[in-house]
Amino acid sequence: MKDVDTYEHDPDGFLYDPRARAALAWIAGDEGDLPAFEASAAVRTASHAVERLRSHGSEGRGVSAGALDLLIRLATSERGISIGDLARAAGVSSRNVTGLVDTLERDGLARRVSAPGDRRSVLAEITPAGREWIENFRNPSRLAMKALFQGFTPEELVVLRDLCLRLAGNQQRLSAHLRQIGSQP
Repeated sequence: MKDVDTYEHDPDGFLYDPRARAALAWIAGDEGDLPAFEASAAVRTASHAVERLRSHGSEGRGVSAGALDLLIRLATSERGISIGDLARAAGVSSRNVTGLVDTLERDGLARRVSAPGDRRSVLAEITPAGREWIENFRNPSRLAMKALFQGFTPEELVVLRDLCLRLAGNQQRLSAHLRQIGSQP
């Protein structure tokens, strides 16, 4: 599902991937579930497209996509952010964030500082070099997002955002339910 040229329009004028449809039809069966499977495949394709663009933009500048996420979060904070808070915000483990902060620190883009009022707690904060890096990243990022979402109306972008976040919310509820029933004897 990587080539736009292979997409076709259904009778209602909406794009679909005939290869994905053919591959997923047998999984979906005859109960009308094919649209959900196709939507899932399309979300995955779109997610990969966004991640490829983000990776291209960040790694070309020596920072991984994960480190970029942290750097952006640190840039928007007036003071440092704890490793735990960064992990929760990014949806990854504290161990993962620790490694990313180590990398950003080694590159001079972030540093660890003691938390005000609690010297045992450590915060990560962006450095002046990190702020400069983010500033240099902003304009190319804006241009890339404009190009990626070319042809979308502001209203369509709001609907797309809403649909994606609803999907993520459903996944979180499903995961919580599966954890709950999985933990029962």
